Amino acid sequence: VWGQRVALIALALGAVYLPLILVGQSVMSEPLFVLCLLGAIACALRGWALATGVLMGLAILGRANALSVLLPLAWALYRQGGDRMPGAGKGLKPALIMVLLVSSAWSLAALAPIGFSIAIVFLFAGPHNWLEARYMLQRMPARWGALWRYFALGIGGTLLLSGGLAALSLTARGGLIGGDGIMLALSVWNTLLVAWIVTLAMLRAGQNPRRHWPWILPVGLIVIGLAWIAPLMCSLALVYVHPLMSLWFLDRELARTRASWHPVYRAMLLALPLLLIAMWVLLARSPHLPGDDVLADAISAHAGAGILNGVSTHLLVSTHTFLEMLHYGVWIVAIPSLRLWRWPWQLDDVPLARRSVAWRRAVLGVVIAGAAVMLLLWLAFAADYPLTRDVYFTIATLHVLAEVPFLLRLL
Repeated sequence: VWGQRVALIALALGAVYLPLILVGQSVMSEPLFVLCLLGAIACALRGWALATGVLMGLAILGRANALSVLLPLAWALYRQGGDRMPGAGKGLKPALIMVLLVSSAWSLAALAPIGFSIAIVFLFAGPHNWLEARYMLQRMPARWGALWRYFALGIGGTLLLSGGLAALSLTARGGLIGGDGIMLALSVWNTLLVAWIVTLAMLRAGQNPRRHWPWILPVGLIVIGLAWIAPLMCSLALVYVHPLMSLWFLDRELARTRASWHPVYRAMLLALPLLLIAMWVLLARSPHLPGDDVLADAISAHAGAGILNGVSTHLLVSTHTFLEMLHYGVWIVAIPSLRLWRWPWQLDDVPLARRSVAWRRAVLGVVIAGAAVMLLLWLAFAADYPLTRDVYFTIATLHVLAEVPFLLRLL
């Protein structure tokens, strides 16, 4: 309920509210929080999604409990999208919510990159892996038939490559291999990765619907050459390309299940380079992030500190955290909102679960085990966040590579 009368009553209460009077002239979080939150509410009631997202990001930086208002504001924007523009396309309402969430993530990543990175990995790393695995179960055919070579190569390559990289990481940390040996092993690993992707793409091109991709092999050979020239840069590229893959998944699923939303989504994707350029311009001359603790150093190193030496760690961590939040948002919010499945444990849409009772029990066991791992990960983060984060990102290559065969199947 709102209106002129309600606004006057709120103004009168604010005028005599003692804590607000006492801190109103001080540089404290409360006045800034109230100002940004009221501005976000006003913008949401007018359907201004971008301004709402930026102000909400600032409000959350002031007081973390502003997160409790994020969903009501998303609902307000959703309603405003239909009430103010009833003749607009069906993709408008989801677009307004997307603008709110993306602009909030951009603000938080740009202004508080370390804290935002810690928070989103703690909250969303486990759930997004669980929901992503559930999605892959849905997309896996009950019987491979003529596709057996494709899926055997996809699953086998995922396991071998992720295991090899984890072994290389552990060997390097243990001091069992020198710098030149690490570069050599990393170049070999990058070469095997590219060869695996190219082979999968060539197998996919011969499947229905057939694709004509004559450029796959030449591009793969060029990337292999770059992998030997700059192995660390190629590995860092994988860190930044991976979050973008989720946007490609969402694009394909919208084209398949929500055709009316697809043009709006494609138009909004054009804003992503502009947001990144704005972030780079804003942070290009910013100093390196303060702090020399193990966790801050690990977050900066994961974003490319030590490889891109002339670039501010603030810019690197902000960019990576923003893209990572988009990745989490796609798997936790966007794709589930398409109703591609109901609850994760409802298996009517999983082809493998329809093969037999035994297969259904096995698939349900995988889903339950995934939920257990998610809960265990939360407990481990709470007990020792730096160690758990280190272990998680050491083995996280498994889910990165697992996306490749399923994404190629959607193309």
